[in-house]
Amino acid sequence: MSTEPTTLKKFEPPMVEKVLTKVNSLKEIGGIALPPDYSAENALRSAWLILQDMKDKANLPVLKTSTPDSVANALFNMVVQGLNPAKRQCSFIVYGDKLTLQREYAGSIALARRYSAMKNIYAGVIYKGDVFEYAIDTTTGMKKITAHAQRMENLDDSKIMGAYAVVTFDDGSVNTEIMTMAQVQKSWDQGPTKGQSPAHKNFPGEMAKKTVINRACKLLIAASDDSVLMEPGEDGRIGRAKAEIEAVANQGAIIDIPDDEPIQTAVDVVDPPAATPPSTPEKKREWQGEPLPIAPGLKGQPSLKVPGF
Repeated sequence: MSTEPTTLKKFEPPMVEKVLTKVNSLKEIGGIALPPDYSAENALRSAWLILQDMKDKANLPVLKTSTPDSVANALFNMVVQGLNPAKRQCSFIVYGDKLTLQREYAGSIALARRYSAMKNIYAGVIYKGDVFEYAIDTTTGMKKITAHAQRMENLDDSKIMGAYAVVTFDDGSVNTEIMTMAQVQKSWDQGPTKGQSPAHKNFPGEMAKKTVINRACKLLIAASDDSVLMEPGEDGRIGRAKAEIEAVANQGAIIDIPDDEPIQTAVDVVDPPAATPPSTPEKKREWQGEPLPIAPGLKGQPSLKVPGF
């Protein structure tokens, strides 16, 4: 019986170095500017340690079943967004033989603070029996909670009616994102676990807060410009860098990794979540112990990407 250990594809340190080299080359031509407190190398090393222990649904190492190009793309995407998996700002998910990057709610908060005027964000859960009221500024469409009365006996995770996130900005303005529990569940249904993970089952209140925080941050991130990512340059270096980044995104492969061994396709394929219509504002309503009706325009939003990808 052979005792020879199973070998993974040999793109361990070389893969990290190739991604880091790509990032540094873009920085040199003024094509990308990473946050001053962000270490791309530390994030890449952390990601690599995580990927080495990560397995797919068939219990096979993702570094064996995922294509080298998809691994490089996921790592590059992580660095460009300035995310760190060690801080749970992002995670990696396998779709067939492709490794992809998913931004987590902590990463959404970090990006919203970095790329917008958001100062802080807070979240709350609405339970059956709570008195909940909010108003909409008809000149801006921004929501504001006017009352939320809650008793201790209402804190029952089996009776969650909804959740909200309150965003405060540097200029003192406030905006609020509100979701009914039915909307939260629809958002969960688009994920790989369909809201059936141990965390969703055991801590639905906390997961509902994460979901509404994600929604509140998405538009702030997507609406920001690329000025925080681009450094001043000469002789059109920025234009060339942008073109290179866009070409890289369109090609779907950022780094040429030689494939010396055949790729084994993963057994389990997860279908990407389907897009749903965007939300629209709704009028003032009161919540006094009964579920809020779901407004037709608030049944989910399409996933938004950070500009520049």
